[in-house]
Amino acid sequence: MSEVWRAHDRTLDRTVALKILSPTADLQRFRREAQALAALTHENVMRVYDYGEDEGVPFMALEWLPGGTLEDRLPQGPMPPDETHRVAQGIAAGLAHLHARGLVHRDLKPANVLFDEEGRPKLGDFGLARHVAGSGTLTEAGTMLGTAAYISPEQASGQPAGPASDVYSFGVILFRLLTGTLPFVADDALALANMHVREPPPAVETLQPAAPPELAGLAAAALRKDPAERPADGAALLSALGAAPAARAVAETEATQVLPATAEETRLLPAAAAQSEWSRRRKATIAAVALVLLAAGGGVLAWAITRPASTTPNGGLSTSAHRRTHAGTTQATQTATSAPSTTTPTTATRHTTTAATTSPATTTPSTTAPTTTQGTTTTTTTTTTTTTTSSTTTSPTSPGTTAATGAT
Repeated sequence: MSEVWRAHDRTLDRTVALKILSPTADLQRFRREAQALAALTHENVMRVYDYGEDEGVPFMALEWLPGGTLEDRLPQGPMPPDETHRVAQGIAAGLAHLHARGLVHRDLKPANVLFDEEGRPKLGDFGLARHVAGSGTLTEAGTMLGTAAYISPEQASGQPAGPASDVYSFGVILFRLLTGTLPFVADDALALANMHVREPPPAVETLQPAAPPELAGLAAAALRKDPAERPADGAALLSALGAAPAARAVAETEATQVLPATAEETRLLPAAAAQSEWSRRRKATIAAVALVLLAAGGGVLAWAITRPASTTPNGGLSTSAHRRTHAGTTQATQTATSAPSTTTPTTATRHTTTAATTSPATTTPSTTAPTTTQGTTTTTTTTTTTTTTSSTTTSPTSPGTTAATGAT
């Protein structure tokens, strides 16, 4: 036997159910329950937080479930169909989780179905739970374990229990939810166990004609005497209730598994193949860059062809000429300047060196006559020179300088 206390975990600041083993209780059974719970993680199974001993007294810290037990909730009469279906589905989901991990509860009854604060049913009290695979039987021959009102025929006969044994206990619970009573009633536990072994259960419809047919049929199937004729396990019950078992999560106690190789696995390429792959990617990159540069060059060329030509405001070039004579050297500078535009002004410079002997010249009187051009009055001076002899020598030109030969 054991005692359950409500306690507070000061480290994690939460309420827990503290289960303490009494001095006369079975220590191996207590440890077995802790191990069974530690291997389970499901929303319809009570969780275990810790296990240990304090001053030689074993204890377990369990999930606190404030909603009470199913035994506390059973009314004096049938439970509403929707609520019956919801509770039955939660119990079946918990059993499916146990059975998928090779565990059998062996003591399923309303007192071991508890509710959390959201009304979710959870399986608890795994003191009799055992693994299906093992060196010995789940129930030793001639020994009856479990509560008599919900015990399966094979357990009552002292035979090994399996997942179908939990299915039978589920059938008894469902029968009670639908009808408000048990399928077998007796004052003596042994007489009650014998009824499970030998007597057929009454039909749900005879006690509750308004019971949903699918639930009544599931209760009848689960209460069959032969385990092979019942739904095989919790997953089969869950399927009959219209739900699929949850995908199996990897338990913390399971060994890490190496997954088999697939067709999508990473492969190591030989050196030659890797070099070829690198060369192919390099060529593709160069081709892409060339296409980008070609497109950019085409855009610039199109802009240069289609842009408007630059002109001067006066429709031509403006020319200014400066002449300076000093020590027999004549320098003529002509500057051609385009009207405001983006073209850089171009300057042409002519350097003419004249080494000459000029004889006295006779100059005749000049005549000046006014000339009018496009609205501008220009004075033209005509000078007649009778004798002029000159010799001109052209000096070397520098890059960008235009050399010219002329007579002055």
